Amino acid sequence: MAQQSDKNRPVFDHSATPNVGRMPAWIRQRLGGDTQYAATADAVHQHALNTVCEEARCPNRAECWSRGTATFMLLGDTCTRACGFCAVKTGRPTWFDDGEPARLADAVSGMGLDYVVLTSVNRDDLADGGAAVFAATLRELARRKPGIGLEILTPDFHGCQAQAVEAIDQAIRAADTRLVWGHNVETVPALYKTVRKGSDYRRSLDLLARAARLPNVEAKSALMLGLGESRDEVVAVLRDLRAVGVRRVSLGQYLRPTRYHLPVKDYVTPAQFDAYHAEARALGFAWVKAGALVRSSYHAEEQQAIV
Repeated sequence: MAQQSDKNRPVFDHSATPNVGRMPAWIRQRLGGDTQYAATADAVHQHALNTVCEEARCPNRAECWSRGTATFMLLGDTCTRACGFCAVKTGRPTWFDDGEPARLADAVSGMGLDYVVLTSVNRDDLADGGAAVFAATLRELARRKPGIGLEILTPDFHGCQAQAVEAIDQAIRAADTRLVWGHNVETVPALYKTVRKGSDYRRSLDLLARAARLPNVEAKSALMLGLGESRDEVVAVLRDLRAVGVRRVSLGQYLRPTRYHLPVKDYVTPAQFDAYHAEARALGFAWVKAGALVRSSYHAEEQQAIV
């Protein structure tokens, strides 16, 4: 059973607390089996790449891979943090490969992609949080295919934000390209201690503010719903994001990857997602995706035309 914290927030026993109920009918997942899905999978595996699609058990992998879209995960498959919602494994990573940027660019070239999303695990063990690898990959991709659409979804670079932002900014300027810079706040501030251990809401906003100030960058963030947050709390986060210059936002339903992760507290209805979409638009977000299976990089390639 869940115990109550001093702030009347649930402290979850991940392996014992059940979801609020059965998954509703409007949430559907399908297996992939078409030719493009197989081609995407082959390209990812042949180049020994990691994707958040697989490591985080994304429910949209079939749809995205069937469209030839994948979100590549840099810096290995082991994260230094232990977020209660995330299926990516936690530990002390030792993996580092200077050849990863070139290897990823080879895969992108072979797949003929016009839009690429790069993310990574948290690497708090690295002095720059892994920013140099992001920068090198961006330079390599822009060199191989000038004009390619680029999006990054980064950690908060705890302890080295200024250094990380400078490294990525220099890569963007050197490549003379534009970029969507995403960093997900994930949930409302009152749930951070349970949902995002090792992270800090204000630190995430600070990174987004730094990214939004860069001349060739559009800042983006995302929220997952169904962890016990209230509507007013969600709207407050949307206002905070707009206040620091974020112009793109996605809102999706949290789905529990395993019984060892946080349980679902609420299933948000399609009507509620529509209401959040309207609220975000009213606040001035230029690009909004809201729906049960929406994730931060869902249909990300649609942004290329409006960057």
